[in-house]
Amino acid sequence: MRIVVLADTHVSRLEDIPKKIIHAISTADLIIHAGDVTDVQALRELKQLREVKAVQGNMDSMQLRTILPVKDILEIAGKRIGITHGSGGPGEIEERIGKVFDGDQVDVIVYGHSHRSQNKVIDGVLLFNPGTSTDSFGILIIDGEVQGEIISSQ
Repeated sequence: MRIVVLADTHVSRLEDIPKKIIHAISTADLIIHAGDVTDVQALRELKQLREVKAVQGNMDSMQLRTILPVKDILEIAGKRIGITHGSGGPGEIEERIGKVFDGDQVDVIVYGHSHRSQNKVIDGVLLFNPGTSTDSFGILIIDGEVQGEIISSQ
């Protein structure tokens, strides 16, 4: 399973997303968006390319906030992926996003908000932030194990 991971795209239309991301989506099985799509039109256009699992972010329109959850948990190929946007300043964001999934058994937490990419394991859980799409995006590969990669969108 190959998953393109986005967050903080902050666009109204898909044409404003870097072409490198669109190309990566063409080879993916799924798109995960960790919030701040900002406009429902951009989400609709993403859904025309691939299946999308998304959560709401703090900059999303009221229309998106009515249709997207604050958090989600996906089970894919035996792995549990928690998705949330995040909140507050960049300091201690790892602790805050971890608390969102207290009591949930997850293998990966995908998040955004900080605009800082991250791909590291803490206490057995992969914390994965693709960064803001103007700079980077992520790829998660699930093939028995989960591997993450941050890719420059330039």
